[in-house]
Amino acid sequence: QVQLVESGGGLVQAGGSLRLSCAASGNTFDNYDMGWFRQAPGKEREFAAGIRWSGAIKTYADSVKGRFTVSRDNAKNTVYLEMNSLKPEDTAVYYCAAEVRRLGWNPRSSREYDYWGQGTQVTVSL
Repeated sequence: QVQLVESGGGLVQAGGSLRLSCAASGNTFDNYDMGWFRQAPGKEREFAAGIRWSGAIKTYADSVKGRFTVSRDNAKNTVYLEMNSLKPEDTAVYYCAAEVRRLGWNPRSSREYDYWGQGTQVTVSL
């Protein structure tokens, strides 16, 4: 089992940057592929970024590609989401999630994930 705690959210002006962190505890971190999801008010939770257990493979939603960067430091049991050129439509609660690594990887489906953090609010103002 693994526990996930996000941090780094806040209020930022459009065009600004934030770096989210997700600290994991409880089990060997590199047993897990990781994902970042977000949920805006009145909308369904949506995939933002995913990273394989080794960090070698990453994938992004089209809406964030080129602006967001996902990374991980397995020695620190932490996954990051660097967010640049933020837009008001990026406003959401951001969640990190862990999936026990398997041969197949379907990072865009929230149902694939075994553990979730509590979320951190990101608000982008005009």
